[in-house]
Formats: sequence, C-alpha cells, structure tokens
Amino acid sequence: MRTVVVATRNKGKVAEIAVALAHLSLNVVSLANFADMPEPVEDGQTFRDNAVIKAKYYARHTGLACLADDSGLEVDALGGEPGVYSARYAGENADDAANNRKLLAKLAGVPVDQRTGRFRCVLAYIDETGEIITAEGSCEGVILAEPRGEGGFGYDPLFYLPELGKTLAEISVAEKNKISHRGQALRNFVTKLEERGL
Repeated sequence: MRTVVVATRNKGKVAEIAVALAHLSLNVVSLANFADMPEPVEDGQTFRDNAVIKAKYYARHTGLACLADDSGLEVDALGGEPGVYSARYAGENADDAANNRKLLAKLAGVPVDQRTGRFRCVLAYIDETGEIITAEGSCEGVILAEPRGEGGFGYDPLFYLPELGKTLAEISVAEKNKISHRGQALRNFVTKLEERGL
C-alpha cells in the first residue's frame, strides 16, 4: 500500500482528505507524523503555485508521495482578498478567530447582496517518480456578518450557502465533502488518479 503524506497538520483538513480517499489503496499520514519538519516558503502568486511548492518540498523531505493543497477565500467586494493570504490574513501567526475578525472588519457596511465570494482549492500531488498532478475545485457562497455553527474550521462559520440555508460550520463533514471546494478538488483528483490506474 502506498503511503501518501498530506502536507498539513490541520486535523480538520486531514480528516476531510482521508474520508475522500478512503476507497483507494492509500495509507494517508499527515505532517504530524514528522516531528520538527520545517515549512517551505509559500511565495507563489496563486493557489496552484503554493500547492506545487508544498508538494515538491514535502515529497523531497519525507521521501514519500505527497498531496498538498492551497486553498482560501476570495471575497468579491474585497477584490479577491484574502486569497492566497487566507491562513495568515490577520498576521503570520494569526488564528482562525483573528482572521475572521479582520474579514468582518473589512466588510463592515457592505450590504449582504455584495458579500459574495468563493472558497477555491488547488491540490497538487507528486509521486515517487516526480510526476505532478493538479486538480481544482470551488464553492460559491455569501459572507455573513457574524459566525454561525460549531463545526468546520477557518472561515467556515462565516461562509453561508444560500441553497442549504446553512454555513459550512453547520453541516456535517460528509455534507461538506459533497459541496466544498476541497471536496470538488478531491473528486477531480481521484478521477485523475483512476485514469492513470493508480
């Protein structure tokens, strides 16, 4: 069975990915299995750039196939912010709460019909031969004025899905995988793996 390291220590993200890949013959591990692993410099201009940077870096440092993602929130009223800076929007060591506070502050006074945005995800996978496979997904929604829900992580409590009448933090992991940007990207990725007979 091939071991694939998922390039994150985020337990929520690892859980989502492990569920999506459960039917494949893969042993999914995270960076939590590698103590003191330094992080690469994510200086790409796009989600794809950063996903490929991470996949190459961790594949080289672990000797394993690696699946990395770069994802984030693009808010139309903010010209696409926070974009590639989503995880560090409020500063390099900011937590989810601080990032959410900054987003809400920047959207103060913006009417609800102009608070549209999307989560975008790009996955990059590199195997032992060095071949790179990328896949993308996106999820459209509206940014609420205050958080709702206890699940998810990141901006999920603010990201409202009009068709469900709920935020991403108010739905189950299984529901989220069906509609989320990462869920879509993972399905596209699995299709590409299967096409290659992996």
